[in-house]
Amino acid sequence: MSTSPTSQVLTDALRLTPAEPEHFDEAWTATTQYCPWPKAYGGDMVAQATVAAMRSVDADRGLHSMHSYFMRPVDIGADVRYEVERLRDGRGYSSRQVRAFQGGKPVYVAMASFHVPEDGGEYAVDGPPAVPAPETLPSSAAYLEGVEPGTAEAGTMTADSREYWAGGRSFDMRHVPGPVYVRVEGERIPQQAVWVKPFDPLRPVEGLTDLQVSQAALAYACDYTILEPVLRVLGMPWAAEGLVTASLDHAMWFHRELTMDDWLLYAQEAASAHGGRGLGLGRFFTRDGVHVATVAQEGMIRGRQ
Repeated sequence: MSTSPTSQVLTDALRLTPAEPEHFDEAWTATTQYCPWPKAYGGDMVAQATVAAMRSVDADRGLHSMHSYFMRPVDIGADVRYEVERLRDGRGYSSRQVRAFQGGKPVYVAMASFHVPEDGGEYAVDGPPAVPAPETLPSSAAYLEGVEPGTAEAGTMTADSREYWAGGRSFDMRHVPGPVYVRVEGERIPQQAVWVKPFDPLRPVEGLTDLQVSQAALAYACDYTILEPVLRVLGMPWAAEGLVTASLDHAMWFHRELTMDDWLLYAQEAASAHGGRGLGLGRFFTRDGVHVATVAQEGMIRGRQ
């Protein structure tokens, strides 16, 4: 893993290799990226399945929704096979199912819907919460500077996880209130906001338009922090002793065209925590307040409070 912050981790994840289909209409393989946990980051599967689905539709149809289930943990640095079923191509919409396999077993499944652009009524929720500009907030690297693994303050954080949080995830992420890496900064409230931007300009990905790369990048990044409002309200930082989390299901809607060449504000809230599960909701806004996407995710959350 490179110690220099770069968005290449993301674009490496988005590169798919054609394969011979075994079950459905077309197939691709992709490699999961490094993370300092026992199993791969869930955003790998969401983004890679997004790209596989995108490459199966005509260029006039844009992705507007994606619904996913995570069925088994996936190995890090290993190939995942994505098989795409072309369920329907209508005049205005196309539907695709994507199933991911590793070691011959299904590990992930998604449904994706694509839409031919058309005119219609216009409405959007009220703008984003009033938060400080990203340039005024500390980066993850600045926040973690001086927090030494092995100390009481660091909890279960290791040198690898500190490096990963600081610069290994392709995106600069700046929290309001502060992050929940080693402790819950601020009040135990069920809301937070995160400014998100790639560390450097996104590299082209073969077979994708710039808009599709930005959509896949957002699908990749949104999984990193969507459960954090639940952790925040429960008072459980990522480095809490005994904490175990896993993505269970994930839904994402793209409302308007977007680009990842500037900061996006990810306004999040906890909707529920019960029975070892938590539900997080999030909306993405451009710097000037345009609502471009919405996310919902339920995850397993087990640990001591």
